[in-house]
Amino acid sequence: ITITSEGGAVTMQLQQGVAKAWGQLSATGTISLNDSFNNSAATDVGTGIFEFNFTNAMSNDDFCIQANGSSQIQITSSTNLSTSTCRVLNRDQSNSAEDTTILSNSVKGDLA
Repeated sequence: ITITSEGGAVTMQLQQGVAKAWGQLSATGTISLNDSFNNSAATDVGTGIFEFNFTNAMSNDDFCIQANGSSQIQITSSTNLSTSTCRVLNRDQSNSAEDTTILSNSVKGDLA
């Protein structure tokens, strides 16, 4: 599907701009996915480290992941990207690993 920008000057393929996976999980105690799309499971790897498993694989590990938690000041980053998983690291303002009440992620890239 091709869409035209609001001003009419630019077009883009819609499938390039939508999230291919997203999820929100309760990230303290026993974690659980509250809601998700294309995430089959989430794993608590350690304090402040969470791994999401994709239901449908990405075409490569060059996708973009955005993540955020519910802590007031935090740093989130991603690591261990593969076509079937991504790992999110959550840190506090001192860069110490920290669990957070709610953790959300969004993945953009190409599906296999």
